[in-house]
Amino acid sequence: MSLEVGQMAPDFEAKIETGETIKLSDYRGKKVVLYFYPKDNTPGCTAQACNLRDNYEALQNAGYVVLGISSDAEKSHAKFIEKQSLPFSLIADPDKTVHEAYGTWVEKSMYGRKYMGTARTTFIIDEEGKIAEIIDKVKTKDHTAQILK
Repeated sequence: MSLEVGQMAPDFEAKIETGETIKLSDYRGKKVVLYFYPKDNTPGCTAQACNLRDNYEALQNAGYVVLGISSDAEKSHAKFIEKQSLPFSLIADPDKTVHEAYGTWVEKSMYGRKYMGTARTTFIIDEEGKIAEIIDKVKTKDHTAQILK
């Protein structure tokens, strides 16, 4: 399923690093940066998370709530947040339900080997819950600039 700008962002219910369950619809009235990334504590994902962390105040000042999501479990997210001092929550999607809803669980290819994995993609969701922007060519070290442009 491929989502487009202007469509309603699929609502979901999932657990964050604390084990608490959240819903995307809980954030209506706020702008949401929902970023899908492959794996906690890997170089590109750490660079992306730290770029968002280092610019978190600017994102908040622009009215954004930041939520990261990967197929890692809550425990892995909790360690990643602690290690990198991340000021935002990470959503655990081990069964890939949210990935499927957003079309980010895709076939990838490395060294000729095909496998399923996360397409690094960021969805900017407006106050009404509609997709305002889709960033699919994520610059991990400069991601905030792509969001705040």
